[in-house]
Amino acid sequence: MNRKIFIGTDSGATTTKFCAVWDNGEIVTHKVLQRSTSSENGRAAVIQAWIAGVGEFLAQNNLQWEQVAGVGLSIPGPYERYGVFSKTPNLPASFAGWDVYTDYKNALEKQVGHAMPLIVGNDGNFGGVAEAQIARGKTRTTVAMLMPGSGLGCAFVDANGLPLDGDTLAGLETGHAAAPVHLLGLTGKPFSCGCGRDWGCYEAYTTLSGLPQLLVEKLKNYPDHELAKSPATPKEKAFSLRTRAQQGDPLAVEIFDFQARVMGLLVANLSMTLDAGIMVIGGGLMDTEVTTDAFRERYLRIIRETAKPYLWPPQRDTIKIIPAVLGELSQAIGAALVAMYQSKK
Repeated sequence: MNRKIFIGTDSGATTTKFCAVWDNGEIVTHKVLQRSTSSENGRAAVIQAWIAGVGEFLAQNNLQWEQVAGVGLSIPGPYERYGVFSKTPNLPASFAGWDVYTDYKNALEKQVGHAMPLIVGNDGNFGGVAEAQIARGKTRTTVAMLMPGSGLGCAFVDANGLPLDGDTLAGLETGHAAAPVHLLGLTGKPFSCGCGRDWGCYEAYTTLSGLPQLLVEKLKNYPDHELAKSPATPKEKAFSLRTRAQQGDPLAVEIFDFQARVMGLLVANLSMTLDAGIMVIGGGLMDTEVTTDAFRERYLRIIRETAKPYLWPPQRDTIKIIPAVLGELSQAIGAALVAMYQSKK
């Protein structure tokens, strides 16, 4: 008898990743299947792309549709309600109000000829679910995850392996809480954030989206730096910083040290609220293919050192702050895992 599997579909505006877990939670394969989302062609084209992608994943791994016991769909926010897009950055305006849950569920059921369980969730939350399964092993330790990249993904995973979603799938969007950067000597008008809030979101001080603003601020101390005179765009300058930091450029090192300290404050802030036993740090800065061991170790060390004075005494000796390990697979794997967990309720 063929074993049952749970499919994870991680869809962004440009690409969708597919994976699966067995009915015991083991990952079917660590090889990423990534295909175009086809969002530029409209809603129906996206659904067709997802069904085709699942079919291709199954074929590549010698699996059959009849083995699929459930599907998880990982999508970016914000949302109007469960499974329904709100106005979402990077997606066509026509996607606002789209009940993606119903359309995908109907397409899956048409494909297999019977009802197919489907769960939908925030992509950052699902990424946390996958990393939590690895980070805590066989324990029931709660896990929080922070993923600085173009934005700041955040997740909290409970003792049962499920994420904190909230009523509109916007639970733990703590990247848009106000960061106490005055503690780090940064004064003046708060950095702007793509979310529209003007109180100085953590995301603006810890991610690529805020790097151009941070670069302008820090260049005041380096008037003769190459980037102070460069004709490159602010975005191009920001993209060069990660490489420069790993080459020892003092300006770039100072910028990422500052971001790490802000992350440390966020770790402490979340610890006051959630008391998670493990904090996982993900995102591009933890990618072993593009950053050095020394860079990652320095970044994590500064997070730990910054957080420690603000933690409760028992937390200082027990909380673990560790790097993520799954990279771009985490959100698809997390979607599959939540589908599996929900099937066992």
